[in-house]
Amino acid sequence: MRIKKIKCFLLCILGLCVISFQHYYKALHNIPLLQEFSSPSSHLKSLKMVSSFFWNVPDIDFYKHHLKGFLESSVIQSDSIFSTEKLHEQRFVLQDDHTPFFVRTKSGATCFREGTKMAESASQRVLLHHHEEDNVTVKTRRNADQCTCRQGWHGPHCGVPTIVQHSNLPTKTKLTPRATPRRVINAININHEFDLLHARFHELADVVDVFLVCESNFTAYGDQRPLYFQQQLQNGTFDYIKHKILYIFLDHFPSGGRLDGWIADDYLRTYLTKNGMLRIQGAKVDDVFVIDDADEIPAREGILFLKLYDGWTEPVGIHMRKSLYGFYRKQFGTLNILSCCTVAMLTKVYRNDGILLRRRTYYTMPGFREYENSTGNILMPWAIGSPVHYAGWHCSWCFKPEGIYYKLVSAQNGDFPRWGDYGEKLQLNFIKKLIQTGGWFDGSLPDYPPTDPKEHMYAPKHLMDNYEKYRHLLENPFVKLDN
Repeated sequence: MRIKKIKCFLLCILGLCVISFQHYYKALHNIPLLQEFSSPSSHLKSLKMVSSFFWNVPDIDFYKHHLKGFLESSVIQSDSIFSTEKLHEQRFVLQDDHTPFFVRTKSGATCFREGTKMAESASQRVLLHHHEEDNVTVKTRRNADQCTCRQGWHGPHCGVPTIVQHSNLPTKTKLTPRATPRRVINAININHEFDLLHARFHELADVVDVFLVCESNFTAYGDQRPLYFQQQLQNGTFDYIKHKILYIFLDHFPSGGRLDGWIADDYLRTYLTKNGMLRIQGAKVDDVFVIDDADEIPAREGILFLKLYDGWTEPVGIHMRKSLYGFYRKQFGTLNILSCCTVAMLTKVYRNDGILLRRRTYYTMPGFREYENSTGNILMPWAIGSPVHYAGWHCSWCFKPEGIYYKLVSAQNGDFPRWGDYGEKLQLNFIKKLIQTGGWFDGSLPDYPPTDPKEHMYAPKHLMDNYEKYRHLLENPFVKLDN
């Protein structure tokens, strides 16, 4: 009997050990290092890296000596500990913007301050106080001859920028300035587009109320990556705009994203929007939501118009000037992607999913007709700008050669051909040649028109104001290389 009790006791102890081992193994399996060792793909990757050494593909040496230095060049190292968990749990409370964008003249005209030629003395103008308007939309007044517009501004209040005046907006005659500006929410995913991120923040700093910036510890291909943007938030690089940033941390890679890269690509925007909007407090139904890729930078005037005026319809696209490798190489046409809508439409039609906004199938979505009926208006898509009036910048592959390499190896497994899978395309000399000539990875050599930095909308103002720092984006750095 005693022996049976001892055996029973030992079996219980053994069972507890097995359960404990399974529990801790599951926890440890979520640690990146163990995942790396336990993942079959990691062994294949290691085999690929070893074989690439013999085929002269610069995977290992390049990453250690060039790629790492490129990515960390803008990161000031800090010994302090940065809490990711605290960051991705923070909330953002939207506040009304009380900036006096409009002024009132002695004769009673309401004019947009920035777009109006008027004396700046206090005796000739009176600020438009929000409480005088009782927080309702300002009624259109007969002041067409009282607001004298500066070049680039139009309308009876001089608040409609040229990129809206010459757009296909069907309701231009119904535009009225608001007493209380809308709040603007700008959502973006970030990988390593830090130069363009600085350009965006400076371009939209006084217009956007909160930037939702999503970063993952996985690339779009599914490989693990350091949180470079998080490090820059920590070391003070973005202190000038940090008070407007809501950090979104994506700590997992979507199931099936490695086999079908479009799953991963869509999921990034879905998670960004759903997680970000869930953590914003105080959003109103008529606030503006804007979602862009990191290399798509809207011009300030267009977003400011959406913030200050009633009467425009939705969803809204943006015509962007297209560039390749740098702003010095302009491509033909414009990039026009649906990027903006109200919070109400985002919620009721797109179900807080940013990827659905960027598609053009809103009219087939279950909630569209109901939402349209609730507005009392016919919703028609339009785009800020036109093919000849740029309302932003799209700078594709705009990096130094090391940055292009990183984009190649980080790219999702769906936009074929995936040039990062071709060892010869990863060679630095090959990439430099592409930048020099404007050629593409398939060997083609398009004929792009010459550009001049003095051109209107050549590049965002922040880059032009810091020309030497961003010279690699504003002038071809390899134009003098021998053919």
